Amino acid sequence: MDDLQSLPLEALHLELGAKMVPFAGYSMPVQYPAGVMKEHLATRASAGLFDVSHMGQVLLRGDAAAAAFETLMPVDVLGLPEGRQRYGLLTDETGGILDDLMFANRGDHLFVVVNAACKSADIAHMRAMMPAVQVEEVTDRALLALQGPAAESVLSALAPEVVQMRFMDVRTLMLAGAECWVSRSGYTGEDGFEISVAEADAEKLARALIAHPDVLPIGLGARDSLRLEAGLCLYGHDIDTTTSPVEAGLAWAIQKVRRTGGDRAGGFPGADRILKELAEGPARGRVGLRPQGRAPMREGVPLFASDGDTTQIGAITSGAFGPTVQTPVSMGYLPIDLAAPGTIISAELRGKRAPVEVTPLPFTPANFKR
Repeated sequence: MDDLQSLPLEALHLELGAKMVPFAGYSMPVQYPAGVMKEHLATRASAGLFDVSHMGQVLLRGDAAAAAFETLMPVDVLGLPEGRQRYGLLTDETGGILDDLMFANRGDHLFVVVNAACKSADIAHMRAMMPAVQVEEVTDRALLALQGPAAESVLSALAPEVVQMRFMDVRTLMLAGAECWVSRSGYTGEDGFEISVAEADAEKLARALIAHPDVLPIGLGARDSLRLEAGLCLYGHDIDTTTSPVEAGLAWAIQKVRRTGGDRAGGFPGADRILKELAEGPARGRVGLRPQGRAPMREGVPLFASDGDTTQIGAITSGAFGPTVQTPVSMGYLPIDLAAPGTIISAELRGKRAPVEVTPLPFTPANFKR
């Protein structure tokens, strides 16, 4: 653990009894004394506070920043209104995904949040591909996520304005005496907020939030089961350079203006493949999977068309027990002709075959505030 980077709030995590583990080059809390199951259910029922300061925070400045950033993604950047945020995907020349991210229009600049394991490569890529844009890594701010149905009531006690925010709105707000960049978004499928706060103010804000009786600190374990139930991808597992946005079921993130016939169609890396898959459909797709039993089927479990088939047709990319749905849940990729909900396929777990049912995503409905 000695060569890992520390979160700004590491001392607080240890005070709260967190078990720390390596993740994306950081020492991260995987769970607290309540345990993963209670942390997961608390987030679904009330609110959980996550420290996601390992994520990369980046500012893009310059008159041509939006136009330049749009050339790196099959996403409408120029059309994003000020005060709004959008999901984006950096793609490569083969149509694979370099990273998924969130970006916000904050008036005179774009604020981008990228995955921790990809941030160095992402920043280098942006600087190389957008030489006229100032690409500034933010290194003096923490990032917290308050998630769950009670998140609005908890945060509105500190800043009543959050009640007016819709899903994907962004605002600068004063919270516990600190200027914070707040978005109404998250990675759990629940309503909630992500809060960028100066490192010097992070502990005061975190303590103010966890002091609320509806808030529990949440670690990586529950973060993973929450996002999996919500059908959300984890980069490096469910999506990577071998998967296209269309295969991954992320075509909804590609706005009409960037598609064939749109005013700014194409012009992004991998456009030929991605636009073709949008028109004709991909050969395979990401699906939800329900193992027929109580044993979770995790990443790497091979999939077959039937019990007797020896040709592997896919693999599970994420899997865990879903505390909300009280059953094992998984995701993976299958040929399109086997990807329809209700299809029964076979998985090989510890040398034995077991049936798995293809099921729609998400496993639990999203509760965003529209």
